[in-house]
Amino acid sequence: MSPVFLSLYRLSFRLINMARMKAWIRLLRPHHWTKNLFVFTGIIFSHQWGNADLWLNVILAALSFCLVSSSVYVFNDIADREADSKHPTKCKRPIASGEISVVSARIGGIVVLLVGLSLSALVSQIALGIVVIYLLMNLAYSAGLKHVAVLDVFIIGLGFMLRILSGTVGVDIDPSQWLLLCGFMVTLFLGFGKRSAELTALEEDSGSHRKALDDYTTQMLDLLLGITAAGTILTYSLYTLSDETVAVHGTGNLVYTVPFVVYGIFRYLLLVHHKGQGGDPSTDLFRDRHLLITVLSWGALTLWLIR
Repeated sequence: MSPVFLSLYRLSFRLINMARMKAWIRLLRPHHWTKNLFVFTGIIFSHQWGNADLWLNVILAALSFCLVSSSVYVFNDIADREADSKHPTKCKRPIASGEISVVSARIGGIVVLLVGLSLSALVSQIALGIVVIYLLMNLAYSAGLKHVAVLDVFIIGLGFMLRILSGTVGVDIDPSQWLLLCGFMVTLFLGFGKRSAELTALEEDSGSHRKALDDYTTQMLDLLLGITAAGTILTYSLYTLSDETVAVHGTGNLVYTVPFVVYGIFRYLLLVHHKGQGGDPSTDLFRDRHLLITVLSWGALTLWLIR
């Protein structure tokens, strides 16, 4: 084979491998790993920042959730490949589009899952148990519970609660009850916001893409968004004012972070009620400048107050 043809062959092989790698990255959805920042809630609000072993365990717990959640996305995409092929945007997903075969996806998903479970086992048996519960719950979600209106969003919310518990109980940190309730309410709020955006974007064809949307109405979702938004603001405010929080952080000034939470919620509601926006919190955070600045400002002020 001539050097020219050999060079072209090597270049083609590299391009094919790069394309496959990009397809696998899209399949594993690493941009959704931002959701696993909830695992760090416990150590951030525990005042144990100098404990290196604790940080290692929390990081391992977060990585475990990243890999296990990615494996769940793989299995979910395998189950939904036919419905996704008819969706205006989901048809571009690697399995639905045929970029990655079902057999390869199954093998890859199992490997990623086993590595994720192994990492959680290194943290503690409790952390492993929490991740297993998360896995089983999501497999049940993929198997059919995602078609049950309201329960579908509750399962998503419970998934975030398990993330918080993994980064608290799983690494031997006592969680704040108000913070747990706040985390649950905010994830319900984001979940119902996503359903509202989907219902608006897909309109009459919504049920064919997600069966649960047949049982949702715009009025119902607006009501649920209002309830969960109020619940988020109330539980977070009570957390900042609770005696336990003041004792742990040595300050009652966390109440001054409440306006950022309120504005962030109202901003997300604005996105939800604009067609094509507010559909995915993990991407909306980086797509909307106001929301990103609000979250960063809240984080900076919170860390400064509890330093």
